[in-house]
Amino acid sequence: MSMKKEDILARSRQSHKDEGMEHAENRGRKIGFIAYTIVTAILAVLSLFFWQLGTLHAVSLLFWTYFCFESYSKFRFTKKKRYLVMIIGGGVAAIYALISYILVLVG
Repeated sequence: MSMKKEDILARSRQSHKDEGMEHAENRGRKIGFIAYTIVTAILAVLSLFFWQLGTLHAVSLLFWTYFCFESYSKFRFTKKKRYLVMIIGGGVAAIYALISYILVLVG
């Protein structure tokens, strides 16, 4: 049972799915992640240089939390073990950064 070209085009139009926009959004996410990582690294280095441990731990917490949940979404889709390892590692790093941040705040 083969579909005619017109039927395929009609179904595509009805799906309200714009592949060009999806591509642009995915590209934007990749660029955004790269920019986020660079800014995070700069803030981490500056925090170490000026010995601002609270800022370092806060920046680390944000980064590792993002990393963990980004890996989670990839794992749910692919079921690859490497993403599971990244979830666990990122989660442990995020928890460590949270505890460290709290200790710096109250200490």
